[in-house]
Amino acid sequence: MDSIQKIRHNEIVEITNPFPITWHNGKSRLCGDFGGVNNYKKADRYPIPRIPHALDKIVKAKYITKMYCMKETWEDHAQYINRVLRKCTPINLGISLKKCNFCQQELLALGHKVSGLSLAIDQQKVAAVLQKPLTKKIKELQSFLVFASYYRNLTKRSAHITSSLYKLCSKEVVFEITKERREAYERIKHELKNAPLLFLTEFELPFKLYIDAACGQGLGEGLHERQIVDGEPREGLICYISRKLEDSEASYGAT
Repeated sequence: MDSIQKIRHNEIVEITNPFPITWHNGKSRLCGDFGGVNNYKKADRYPIPRIPHALDKIVKAKYITKMYCMKETWEDHAQYINRVLRKCTPINLGISLKKCNFCQQELLALGHKVSGLSLAIDQQKVAAVLQKPLTKKIKELQSFLVFASYYRNLTKRSAHITSSLYKLCSKEVVFEITKERREAYERIKHELKNAPLLFLTEFELPFKLYIDAACGQGLGEGLHERQIVDGEPREGLICYISRKLEDSEASYGAT
């Protein structure tokens, strides 16, 4: 106590008054504004993981615990959970069992449904968007296009379908809802609703690439792979790739 009083007397640290708040579950939690401590901490310097890379890592896991403890075998997963929980005990880190899902073979993460075999769109995330009509505001349209672009690897010919909608966001184009643009909007929603499952990539197996360059507005590709699923050979989609053609490229031949 004398040491604390000495620190306070010399104004080495500022006083932070803690205060309790009632959490939504009825329990009390002690809070305080400790933001000033960050000025004296060593900054964490590491790149933020890209979402596609994070999904690639999650989808390879056969067993998942929702602190995102992921391993491909049950034995490795059980050992990893044990190590994580042992690390929590010495630092008095509590875990709410109501928020935990242990040893799941399927999980919702980053707007996707992931498992040890496939990757799909979490339809709960897109349900509200699918119910909205085509907006007459540029900001809302831009927001929709960003949302649709997030799932472009599961959307066939995404760049071709959305090209007319992207033109509508340009300041050089009069904002006018035409039949073509309305159909494009409805089609991209249809593709999101009926998006396929993506197979887990097996790099030791050969790939099959389907190319579509005949539409005159964009380039589209579908990367497939033939894998053994439930004992039967089956060709499945790995991802879709597409991009819009530049004006100078639109006159090029398909070959």
